[in-house]
Amino acid sequence: MAEPSWDEIFGGRPQKPEDSTQQPAGPEPVSEEFPTARLSDPYAVAAAQANAAQAQAAREAVGTAGGQPLTRRELREAEVRANGAGPRIRRPRAPSPTAVGRPHRAARRGRRRAGRGAVAWFGFHDKVCKVLTFCQESVDYAGSGNGQKATVVIQSGDIGSDVAKELQRAGVTKTYQAAYAILIKTNQSFQPGSYQLQKQMSAKAALAALADPKNRIVHTAVIREGITAAQAYSQLAAATGRPVSEFQAAAANYQALGVPSTFPSIEGFLFPATYQFDPGTTAQQALQVLVTTMQKHLAADGVAPADDLKVLTMASIVQREAGSVPDMGKVARVFQNRLDAGMLLQSDATVAYGTGRTDHVTTTGSERSDSKNLYNTYVHAGLPVGPIALPGDDAIKATLHPTPGPWLYFVAVNLKTGETVFSTTAAEHDAAVKKWQAWCRQSPENMAYCN
Repeated sequence: MAEPSWDEIFGGRPQKPEDSTQQPAGPEPVSEEFPTARLSDPYAVAAAQANAAQAQAAREAVGTAGGQPLTRRELREAEVRANGAGPRIRRPRAPSPTAVGRPHRAARRGRRRAGRGAVAWFGFHDKVCKVLTFCQESVDYAGSGNGQKATVVIQSGDIGSDVAKELQRAGVTKTYQAAYAILIKTNQSFQPGSYQLQKQMSAKAALAALADPKNRIVHTAVIREGITAAQAYSQLAAATGRPVSEFQAAAANYQALGVPSTFPSIEGFLFPATYQFDPGTTAQQALQVLVTTMQKHLAADGVAPADDLKVLTMASIVQREAGSVPDMGKVARVFQNRLDAGMLLQSDATVAYGTGRTDHVTTTGSERSDSKNLYNTYVHAGLPVGPIALPGDDAIKATLHPTPGPWLYFVAVNLKTGETVFSTTAAEHDAAVKKWQAWCRQSPENMAYCN
């Protein structure tokens, strides 16, 4: 048989019999001498024996009243006389089944107090730590980052608090307060744009990184003078990561970008220059930058909005036909002299644009005789219906201020260097054309330029 458990010794619930067929036990036996004490309760039996012994001693000391048993009061008084003021032997209270193994009541009270203290500590930890600096958590990271990239965007007009919020949002700084406390003291300014930093940087390191232009993320697009708008779309797409189709769609609604309705397309109204775009720039936003830049240059050159079409159309022809910047003024003078004389411009560059073969500098007889080509200045008088390329500021200035001279003709006799001969008569021009043809036949390399 197994050893009795602690609960069984001290009156706990009897364990379930191992044999499910065993009949349940009867009532627990009690002491024959002391019926109020259970045999399983040794403390109760011992207390009963002690009380009986004291009662017997009291009787022997005071006797009985006529052989009658003493009352409880008489017994207590006899007890006091016999034993003095000492305490009576009390029956120890048997522990309840649920109390077996529990600590003393005082210990439990101490633990409850400790438990309430722990709850109070965790409940008010943040408030307490604001006062007690020994447990206060740092509001800043240490070092220059954990190596993970983070992009911080500074918008135009952002102030110090905006920058501090953005740094925390991007996971760069630990808290808003860390960066803002420094910005209040330094009054640091920032260049709008996107910056590549690291996560978990100290506020000091993060602000220093924002001040370094090397950390700015930019997409550069180089739009060269003389290329067409379609070619510019490809350059912009490569820089921004946007598909060419988005630029084509945005350019189709060119009037919404500020291009006058007199223009047949956005051609010529995109200013050629080097541009830097922030990540996320849309096709419409990029084109708007180029259009706005062209508007600013036209205004700076004194061009009235009503003259935009005429000036940019002429400037685009000058840009495509001139072999060098110094010759642009002379080329502009030739075309202006021909317009003034009522002559056809006879520009191969305009014919080529109308055919879509903008990679060629020469045209065929059939192309020059095609009247359906609205850009064919061999058959249509005056300027073509619109620009044929993106003119730069030099071509615009040359158009507005052509070099004085009587020239009516010009031809580039060396396409490698851009050397150009300007003539006043047709005979002079024919001689210059023969010189150009001879140069083209000198070598395969020269012929490649001519073709």
